[in-house]
Amino acid sequence: MSEREARGGDPRWITLAGCFLCYGFDAVDFMILALALPAIVQDFNLSLGEAGLIGTAGMIGVGISSVLLGWYADNHGRRPALIASVLIFAIFTMAVAVARGWNDMMLLRLLAGLGLGGVWGIVSALINETWPPHLRARASSFVLSAWPVGFILAALLAHMLLPAYGWRGLFLSGGLALAAALFVLLFVPESGVWRQEKARRRTIHAHGGVSLKDIFTEGRWRRTMLATAIAACSLTGYWGTNTWLPTYLVKERGLDPGAMTTFLIVMNIGMFVGYQFFGYVADRIGAKKTILFCFAATTILLPVYALIRDLSLLLWFGPVVALFFAYFGIFGAYFSALFPPHIRSTGAGFCFNVGRGISAFAPYVLGEIAMSFSLSTSIALCGIFFFLAGALMIFMPEAGAAAREAGPTPSRPAGQAA
Repeated sequence: MSEREARGGDPRWITLAGCFLCYGFDAVDFMILALALPAIVQDFNLSLGEAGLIGTAGMIGVGISSVLLGWYADNHGRRPALIASVLIFAIFTMAVAVARGWNDMMLLRLLAGLGLGGVWGIVSALINETWPPHLRARASSFVLSAWPVGFILAALLAHMLLPAYGWRGLFLSGGLALAAALFVLLFVPESGVWRQEKARRRTIHAHGGVSLKDIFTEGRWRRTMLATAIAACSLTGYWGTNTWLPTYLVKERGLDPGAMTTFLIVMNIGMFVGYQFFGYVADRIGAKKTILFCFAATTILLPVYALIRDLSLLLWFGPVVALFFAYFGIFGAYFSALFPPHIRSTGAGFCFNVGRGISAFAPYVLGEIAMSFSLSTSIALCGIFFFLAGALMIFMPEAGAAAREAGPTPSRPAGQAA
């Protein structure tokens, strides 16, 4: 019996669904903190800089996680690594509900980050190894479009839970992610490409393990470092904006919490549409050109958004800006193409999540800037980082050339869709 018959469905679509669920709850977890920050600041009497450090602690955990869980996924399988990632961040997010102060928050967010950072690289590798090249950018963009869906779900949870149960009740809802881990455990098959590559390496070598140094050998160091720098710049701009966006809308634009969640939902609908549209565009004209276009648009539009004071215009301009945040969906297919199968999760996860770890200080630094100037100034300055990311992207290869240079993907075993 083939794996497809044993599991009762096409592994491409089951994998797509499982990855979408896991990455969606990854986003819920990140957004819960941003939505809870105004209440946490008030309860614990924190400065904006201290509140920003809570976000920084989580991002440091993310940077560490990308290395540890990427290595685990390449050596022991995509599926167990994905389950472990979700379990870690779900458990420690729920634990934040009993935090007694700032020190507890810092520790628990660091521990939650140790799970959060693993998801991106693992789902990107799974999609790359399950879907054919001509559909890969669209499949990757669809899975990673779970990010704005997760943001919308988090906003809805905040709308329902914050008034009645406070920020502690909101963090308890992080346990919903356990359903995604259960789905992967019961239904998502292991990557056939990973199994075949693992067997091949065991045949050639007495020990078929993968180490972190492999993503820097055989001439890979330059593209690894460039891709990490691109992720760091773009994620600094993104997290600098999104960590403070709820607080900015409440404190500087005068929205009540209910209206603020409406603004965020509308904005993330625009991001979801962007993921689908630019995933299609990337399959047609290439990932590199599409990412460069998104960076250029964000560089221009984000400062404009930060300066808008009219609330109606601010509401409808939000999804226009968020449309171009869709390059994160293309990153999944593009970064995976930079590395051969046996180091794909380690390599792609390292570039994206170490970049995310480097961006960890963005919430703190921009919070400090906001104390001297304003949050709108901090958000406007984030456009500079998207410009830097675009400048670095010019020196990267197109996705097709990157995949050829990275090495051939092993043929799929019987029963796995091409």
